Amino acid sequence: MKRVWLVLLTWALAGIGAVVGSIVGSRGGQRQLLAGAILGGALATISAAWLASRFRLIAPQQVRRTAVGGLIGFAVAAPLAASNLHTPVIPVLSTGLTGLGALLGGLHFAGPRT
Repeated sequence: MKRVWLVLLTWALAGIGAVVGSIVGSRGGQRQLLAGAILGGALATISAAWLASRFRLIAPQQVRRTAVGGLIGFAVAAPLAASNLHTPVIPVLSTGLTGLGALLGGLHFAGPRT
């Protein structure tokens, strides 16, 4: 169940961060809107990894790996979302790649299980 919560937490925070970042960046035009969305989503993804550790969804030593996996997922999701803004479904679903990346990053680098 912790894995599901990790994916949902990262998915939600990355999406919220991207939206807030785009709102803040929109004051400067289209380029700043995109830059704000990317920066906001990336910072929120890193924050989600830290929060996941605080909520004991992941071990403290997995924070960096989870954040890196989430950032890789966000890097894949951002162009998908940006190129499909005409429909709300694809941007929301593509942000789920951030959660999946966080999960895979944390699991892949977690080391052997005991």
